[in-house]
Amino acid sequence: MQMPSVQMLAGGEPIRVGSIFCIGRNYAAHAAELNNPVPKSPLVFLKPASSLLASGGRVAIPAASKDVHHEVEVVVLIGTGGKGFSTEEAVDHISGVGIGIDLTARDIQSRAKEKGHPWSIAKGFDGFAPLSALIAPQAVGDLTDLSLSLTVNGEVRQSGTTANMLWPIADLVSYLSSIFTLYPGDLVFTGTPEGVGPVESGDQLQAILGDGIVTLDIGIE
Repeated sequence: MQMPSVQMLAGGEPIRVGSIFCIGRNYAAHAAELNNPVPKSPLVFLKPASSLLASGGRVAIPAASKDVHHEVEVVVLIGTGGKGFSTEEAVDHISGVGIGIDLTARDIQSRAKEKGHPWSIAKGFDGFAPLSALIAPQAVGDLTDLSLSLTVNGEVRQSGTTANMLWPIADLVSYLSSIFTLYPGDLVFTGTPEGVGPVESGDQLQAILGDGIVTLDIGIE
């Protein structure tokens, strides 16, 4: 079985995925809606590559959970690896931008948090990291003021802008590179705005980046 890959728009070759870094509580309003404190530094967790799902796919609610939530996020692809990037240098290490959904088994996560355990199971089921095709950063524009939204069955559930991030995208990449060596093909899910909520079997989700420059469509079964 081959490792998952991500697709670049405009006919680019698929890129094999490395690590999937995720940032929790990067929007203050989202932290508040879950009654979580705002962290003093970026809250980092990982998803397995097997959680990736391309647009047009379908994800099954796992039997172990009765409360799976959607969390729409801007996602960036590391194109040039290394370690110890400054914030100013970080943008030059980003080769792709897309829209993703961090699906979360909230009930499993809540039980893990109560016990002080990691969130890996709650975040890592197959298909729990749906991701659009990616576009070059130059085509997206200002990463510090980029809109993102999510609809469920045509109803807007989440709508936000990266201007409200506690740590902007370049800061996140710089921070990650201060701890980990980053490699080409690594992905960063950069956090979700408020409005997260449950999904059910039969739902159709659409995540939108900017004014529709990139979209992601998935089904829940």
